[in-house]
Amino acid sequence: MATLKLTFWIALLGALVLVGFKLIPPYFSNYELEDALKTEAVQATYSSRSEDDIRDEVIKHARDYDIELTPKQVHVSRVGSFGNGSLNIEADYTVPLDLPGYSTNLQFHLSTKNKGVF
Repeated sequence: MATLKLTFWIALLGALVLVGFKLIPPYFSNYELEDALKTEAVQATYSSRSEDDIRDEVIKHARDYDIELTPKQVHVSRVGSFGNGSLNIEADYTVPLDLPGYSTNLQFHLSTKNKGVF
């Protein structure tokens, strides 16, 4: 009986480790990309870069974290003029998660907004 309990707990621990190895990296990459988007929004609010240039920079940041984004998935909108308006950046993407016997898609929605000083 003790051997059966030990085998059960080892199997359970192994399953938890496997789920952790599959689940943690997409969430950590999402966190890093969200931080990069916030920084990009602050810098872009006070620059004269176009919305397309900002979108391309967001896609480049996503590639650094192994996240594939297309221009259609990234929405950049600027209200007002440079320095005294606001900038909004949003991105939606999914990451497939394949576990033994179970597959799903993790959906992420990133959003950040920065207002100018005036």
